[in-house]
Amino acid sequence: MKASRNKNTRGTVLLVFASIIWGSSFVPQRVAMQHMQPFTFTAARFLLGVFVLLPILMVLKSGGKKDPDKTSEKVPLKTYLTAGGVCGGLLFMAVSFQQFGMQTTDAGKAGFISSMYVVVVPLLGLITGRRPRKTVWLGVLLAVAGVYLLSFSSQLRIERGDLIVLMGTVFWAAHILMLDRFLSEVDGLSLAVLQFLAAGLIALAAALLIEKPEIAQIQPGLWTILYSGIVVVGGGYTLQAVGQKSIHPTVAAIIMSTEAVFAVFFGWALLGEHLSIRELAGCVLMFAAVIAAQMPGFWGFFSPKLANTETGEIGT
Repeated sequence: MKASRNKNTRGTVLLVFASIIWGSSFVPQRVAMQHMQPFTFTAARFLLGVFVLLPILMVLKSGGKKDPDKTSEKVPLKTYLTAGGVCGGLLFMAVSFQQFGMQTTDAGKAGFISSMYVVVVPLLGLITGRRPRKTVWLGVLLAVAGVYLLSFSSQLRIERGDLIVLMGTVFWAAHILMLDRFLSEVDGLSLAVLQFLAAGLIALAAALLIEKPEIAQIQPGLWTILYSGIVVVGGGYTLQAVGQKSIHPTVAAIIMSTEAVFAVFFGWALLGEHLSIRELAGCVLMFAAVIAAQMPGFWGFFSPKLANTETGEIGT
């Protein structure tokens, strides 16, 4: 029991740090769109993330480091490739929707809207036979109200960028669930490298076919690629892959959704963005939705005795 709690604590700390990094990532993402197109930026930062992590992975493997949660049974290469391909494909879709949406929406708003995956995760769980609790439906209603206040102007018109970012939350949620699925079979660092490689190659193909990138376009925004590739991809997404391993996906979702809070903070501190009273009210409702949707899991996290060991769900 003590070992399990230690793993949960470690996973929680890693996910909180990932959320802080993600919150800061909305600023360079927004700035990058002033210098290059979305697929070009996505390809550059994920492939850079691979180059950053690959030497670390090779050193660990050559040193005989093994995942303490894995048995001595060797995992087939096919399993790793499948996990990397599926998670990388979902990551590419989620990031692409977010990146295109950020061309016409604020960094703070994008962060809050993206955090709606915390509601989508348990809803997608229906596919696996997990029936959402009543608090989840309350969370859905609060989130819809929050998005309405955030996204609609006084003319009751939704902004194009807000809607695009919102569509990406389905892929963020699917990515969280697929990570949970594959992390029981493969180690987190290897999966991180493989999913970055898959996402980067897909984005590169899209960039070459659609955007035809040029070096002259990339140079002015080089710092955004370096920060996003090294810190956000190499750091944040890797912390997620390693930290989520010991955390139930619904609990992981509420922890990671705090990126929205940090997104607003960094948008205010670095870009001078501000939210109106109406938009602040929307943020409050979305934060309430995050808490309401995961409330049983939230309290179960603090009280392990509430865990249902038969279903794997947290809470009573």
